[in-house]
Amino acid sequence: MPRPTAAQLVYGSCTVIFSTLVMLLLSGTSSGPGIVVVAVSALALGLVVALTAPLPKTRTVRPSGRPATVRVRREPVSAGAESMRGRTAS
Repeated sequence: MPRPTAAQLVYGSCTVIFSTLVMLLLSGTSSGPGIVVVAVSALALGLVVALTAPLPKTRTVRPSGRPATVRVRREPVSAGAESMRGRTAS
């Protein structure tokens, strides 16, 4: 099983925090069992969000095994010889 990415951890954690706050505010519960039910359901929702977050795309390898062709444009260099004429060896 692959390790979760940073984005998945952030999505899941934010979901747990915000859904817990919203459910506690909307339900108005103050009893122990009610808070436990809200916390467990928020953790389950956070886990679902973290696991369904998209994974990063993996790079595919070319099936031929040959390296990609790279074209290099070569231009003649003429400035080097002219700039060295005026200099003397020290």
